[in-house]
Amino acid sequence: MTDLAGITSLEGSGPRAAPPQRAAPGRGRRPRPGRRPTGRTWAVLWLVVLVWSVLGLLPEGEVVNPGGWSFFADFWAHAARPELSADFLADTLDATLTTVAFGVLGTLASVVIGLVLAPVMSQTWWAPATGSPVARALRGAGLLLTRVTVALPRGVHEAVWGLLLIGVLGRDPLVGVLAIAIPFGAITAKVYSELLDEADHAPYEMLRRSGAGRVSAAAYGLLPGLVPAATSYAFYRFECSLRSAVILGMIGAGGLGLQLSLAFAGLQYGQMWTSIYALIVLGAVIDRWGAWLRRGANPRRWGISGVLGLVLAVAAVGHLRPDPAAWFSADTVDRLGRLVDDLVPPALPAGGLFELVSRSVETLQMSVLAISIAATLGVVVALVAARGATSPARRVAAWAARQLLLVTRAVPPPVWALLVLFVVFPGPLPGAIALGIYTFGILGRLFAEAVEELDPRPRQALTQLGAPGTASFAYASLPAALGQLVSFTLYRWEVTARETVVVGVVGAGGLGRLLEEQRAGFDYPAMAGTVLALIAVCLLVDLLSLAVRSSLR
Repeated sequence: MTDLAGITSLEGSGPRAAPPQRAAPGRGRRPRPGRRPTGRTWAVLWLVVLVWSVLGLLPEGEVVNPGGWSFFADFWAHAARPELSADFLADTLDATLTTVAFGVLGTLASVVIGLVLAPVMSQTWWAPATGSPVARALRGAGLLLTRVTVALPRGVHEAVWGLLLIGVLGRDPLVGVLAIAIPFGAITAKVYSELLDEADHAPYEMLRRSGAGRVSAAAYGLLPGLVPAATSYAFYRFECSLRSAVILGMIGAGGLGLQLSLAFAGLQYGQMWTSIYALIVLGAVIDRWGAWLRRGANPRRWGISGVLGLVLAVAAVGHLRPDPAAWFSADTVDRLGRLVDDLVPPALPAGGLFELVSRSVETLQMSVLAISIAATLGVVVALVAARGATSPARRVAAWAARQLLLVTRAVPPPVWALLVLFVVFPGPLPGAIALGIYTFGILGRLFAEAVEELDPRPRQALTQLGAPGTASFAYASLPAALGQLVSFTLYRWEVTARETVVVGVVGAGGLGRLLEEQRAGFDYPAMAGTVLALIAVCLLVDLLSLAVRSSLR
């Protein structure tokens, strides 16, 4: 069964992406065309880029806003005084159900899209059993074209899809579902295609040589062995979909995100905390569900979870009550046509190419600072949060650390950005800090799970010899887990680059802020150009991450 660590490495092309090449016995090392950067070289380069990013994000004037501390303190003081009136609790329950419905249906749709597209994205599908060089070249071109086509929707954040779909469908509940399903379906197709390529191909090849078609050979020779890993990834994607549903709610799709944004606009901190507590409870339930699945190698658990997922899907449709007839109405088709006409061809923003490039650089700097904050804090907290402590005091500390990680990842990035904007003057810096706090909750959890899976004996030996817990972790656990921690960090860097648009829509800088300004001014051609710039930044981050991972294998 694929655990969360394996799932994440699959999506981010981490440790499982390709086994390291080893030299044949007795032949020495395989010659390399040139010197490849070492881990120390990449670390120095990263520090240089980090300093450049910090200097680029610092405002020219003051950084801290002294007048905002009273609002900041007032917000946290209301954590003990959430709004608990019957009417508001009923509204919160309804908003929670809406958020869950978006997540369930969005995940189900993305899995269906992934299952349909994964075969045609895989090398297995396009690899010819026989054929001329021309036929093989055509199949290679088909594979490349398919992957590039599916990469485009994957590179656009679900918040951007939500903004575009609201212009076509209005407040229809389908907006939240489609905004999740389109990019997540493309991501799921990529992951599932890699599962197909990494599977044992002996049964598939035997069926192909017996005359079976590609579809039937894949169905009977490959799919049965991929069910556990594919199902595990589907549940991981469900957790991501719930977080995205909250973000979509903040831009008008409904649910807990909309409730949060309305409460913040009215400075109703008690209502905000009620919504936040609902998110924390929801995140805890999903977290425990996932842990229950990962710890149990019993297929019965997966069967129970599958049945429960179908029940949730039916309940989600009943709660949202979508109107399929409205999706294909003449007005919807007309609005879609006008939106496409407005988006094509793309245009530069009002400030021209210089503004687009400067905001793109700003977005890259935000992602570098955010992931640096998250990785640094994540390593420190993972030491405490990892399960396996023996003393009661350490078990309590581990529990508290895990709750901290749960809270930081349960609160969506726009909320963190709004809170940081209380005490830091507007600009890209608060957006980067907010993304760092949010990503810290995710990375800290992944880091802690990586540490938990290590052999505990080296660390225990150092502890028994009198070494402090920090030293034991630094000399025994950290070196063994370093490769996986770096892989997780690079994966989340790619995701963080996309998520800069989320904090940008609340005024926290980067391409996201530019995109929000263009949306408010109905400048759709410029929006299309900004989205293409965001895709280019994400592609650059993806290529840099790939280069680092390849050199460290």
